[in-house]
Amino acid sequence: MPKGAFFVALIHGLHRRNIRGDVLGGLTAAVVALPLALAFGEAALGNGGAIYGLYGAVVVGFLAALFGGTPAQVSGPTGPMSVTVAGVIASLTAIGVNPNLGAGEILPLVMAAVVLGGLFQILFGLLRLGKYITLVPYSVVSGFMSGIGVIIIIIQLGPLLGITTGGGVIESLRRLTNNFEPNGAAIAVTVMTLAIVFLTPRRISQWVPSPLLALLIVTPLSIFLFNDTSLIEKGAEPIPRIGELIQDQSGSWYREIPAGGLTFSLPNFQGNLGVIVQAGLVLAVLGAIDSLLTSLVADNISQTRHNSDRELIGQGIGNSVAGLFSGLPGAGATMRTVINVKSGGSTPISGMVHSVVLLIVLLGAGPLAATIPNALLAGILIKVGLDIIDWGFLRRAHRLSLKTAAVMYGVLFMTVFWGLIEAVLVGVFIANLLTIDSITQTQLEGMEADNPIDNSDNSATLESPLNPEEKELLERCSGEVMLFRLKGPLSFGAAKGIAERMVLIRNYKILILDITDVPRVGVTASLAIEDMVQEAKVNSRTAYVAGAAGPVKDRLSKFGVDVIGTRKEALEAALNELNK
Repeated sequence: MPKGAFFVALIHGLHRRNIRGDVLGGLTAAVVALPLALAFGEAALGNGGAIYGLYGAVVVGFLAALFGGTPAQVSGPTGPMSVTVAGVIASLTAIGVNPNLGAGEILPLVMAAVVLGGLFQILFGLLRLGKYITLVPYSVVSGFMSGIGVIIIIIQLGPLLGITTGGGVIESLRRLTNNFEPNGAAIAVTVMTLAIVFLTPRRISQWVPSPLLALLIVTPLSIFLFNDTSLIEKGAEPIPRIGELIQDQSGSWYREIPAGGLTFSLPNFQGNLGVIVQAGLVLAVLGAIDSLLTSLVADNISQTRHNSDRELIGQGIGNSVAGLFSGLPGAGATMRTVINVKSGGSTPISGMVHSVVLLIVLLGAGPLAATIPNALLAGILIKVGLDIIDWGFLRRAHRLSLKTAAVMYGVLFMTVFWGLIEAVLVGVFIANLLTIDSITQTQLEGMEADNPIDNSDNSATLESPLNPEEKELLERCSGEVMLFRLKGPLSFGAAKGIAERMVLIRNYKILILDITDVPRVGVTASLAIEDMVQEAKVNSRTAYVAGAAGPVKDRLSKFGVDVIGTRKEALEAALNELNK
């Protein structure tokens, strides 16, 4: 981060033209973020975890805006990050760690992974890896995000029905089927929530976001309709809520958010280090992809240009500190960023205002938040999951390209049933192989041969670029010279085409390899050209390489390949050799 860059942005934001828009944008983003942060916390950490989502929104949102490289971006817990944390808990549970947050055993381990994830992100930024992280094919991004949406929906089926579940997709489905005893009150709350988030008219939702509207309407309704005093007096919940039932000294029961507040606590790095490091790396990679893709969206709608490496550093600082305050990790949040920009936010101040507003809510509305039903958050998350799924691309991917569709659906299923980072890595690997194959086919189709006598090469039907003087020289060679032309950048895939055409050397006395239109040549292609020259010598033939200049010439010279200046000079040299 350039020295003083943030303070320049801060001063710019305090300018009278921006401060009103930044405050309004941050306030609006906070209104949208409140129910989502609670919902993502519940999705990530299970029962009692909602408040940790709010902690993460406060810390990550403020510090990522303060130190990040995307001026109008609003950060906080997101779908991919919450799903990843849920996977971390599933991994720790599988090796015997008690998944109960109240037990005080699993949360410090999860937060150790969050801190490490933030440190990895800072390292990515310092190593200037930002520009590479966004080079992920759209088919992979689409499949991954759709997979995240499916995961969110599946793991919310339990809370939707009032059934306690946990872990990943398979474990959640297993617990759901084994303990299938639906809670009618939870179902009613979910139905009311879904009705509000899906059916709220746009003229209302543009002023009060539908998730917040559901929070404000359904929570008091659930207290009125499903607040069984006789059950509560026995310490039982008629419907699962965020707050935990606690009995005071007088024997009365009341609800309280499990954690007392936003306080500093040291993570546990002592045990299960392998799982924690792996989880931290996954959080770092997915958080980086999530944030930088949102940065691109912010650039498009705000007509600005973000700094990828600085954004990674800012997100890393936010996540590392969030882990020290038991906050859920976050990333750039697309919906909150778009709303911020459209509401007038344009500088880091808007992101910081968003966090300050959430902090005020956290400090002043804790008792009220304790009464929010888990089923309400499940309804909000189901809407989020449906919105994350890339329906448009899913419907038309097969019409665009069967290979693209295969990659996208493959990544989707791997994301849901295997692992997030594995799905991205395999998807990127396969997508890049397909891209290289496509480029290679284009390069092979661009390889042309010129011989005035033998026009058997299937590319000879293409119009020759030779000028009249060059054509005359070639004709004077009496069919004993093959002019072989390569076009475009030559990757290792093009080496296959060069190798296949080595047989031409045996049919002619002289082979001219024209690479005038080749701007770049890879190591493997260079080796293939070297082999072609050597093959000519072995068969007592002559091979000329013509037209290379700049880096291409330098690369070939390192392989001991001599280059003639132009195609015409190569033809003249060939004619002179034949006339000897």
